[in-house]
Amino acid sequence: MKTPKRLQSLLDEGLIDGVSRQLMSGKEAQVFVVQCGGETRCAKVYKEATQRSFRQAVDYTENRKVKNSREARAMAKGSKFGREKQEEAWQSAEVDALYRLAGAGVRVPKPFNFFEGVLLMELVMDADGSAAPRLNDVQFTPQQAWAHHATLVQEVVRMLCAGIVHGDLSEFNILLAADGPVIIDLPQAVDAAGNNHAKRMLLRDVENLRNFFGQFAPDLLRSDFGHEIWALFERGTLTPDARLTGRFVHQNRPVDLRGVMREIDDARDEDSARRLRMQQQ
Repeated sequence: MKTPKRLQSLLDEGLIDGVSRQLMSGKEAQVFVVQCGGETRCAKVYKEATQRSFRQAVDYTENRKVKNSREARAMAKGSKFGREKQEEAWQSAEVDALYRLAGAGVRVPKPFNFFEGVLLMELVMDADGSAAPRLNDVQFTPQQAWAHHATLVQEVVRMLCAGIVHGDLSEFNILLAADGPVIIDLPQAVDAAGNNHAKRMLLRDVENLRNFFGQFAPDLLRSDFGHEIWALFERGTLTPDARLTGRFVHQNRPVDLRGVMREIDDARDEDSARRLRMQQQ
């Protein structure tokens, strides 16, 4: 096929030898199958912010560090330069997460290179050597559902032990490779310790897994791995090989009304500041 414009620079630099076909086009990127020195890989081409439908919500970008103070100020002001740097930070977040998680033994596509907004990584394949399908395109027996659910819950634990919460985990961003599930799409990954929304996101990730596999194995719908995992994490006793039960006893405590009101006031102040910045722009 004709080489897409965004991939031409990689061809010129010798990072790829050719483009075979487009694999998919999503809300934030296009993915192409490419040839690299006799190997088949994939190239994820990030769409520009104006062409994407996925919002870089403040929940995801909270506490992401920017080493350059000038860039940080520009991003806070929302200037054109700042928006460009925010876009770069959004893209590099997935690259950083992939390298970090691969090093922690989490099953994610192996990253190879990141060049001018294009991420080169492993092409995940099924048993027939074709591009692996997403979970939502596959039917499972109850036994398979239990097995894959257990595998993915353990992957969530490994991610959390590495300090990362996926933040958008579901059957739509997990591939079923020949050797089991592979987690993809990580630009919205958050710092488990530094993001105030990390717990909510982890519980949602685990709930998504439960609800999907619960279609095939209804007994899973009674499990509560999310709260169990987070409780161990908060106590500092979570390990990559933690043995989980899927059961959790919730403690009924008096509601901290003052704390709730502080959260509401903080959210109102943040919204007012955001609106003011928009008016100034």
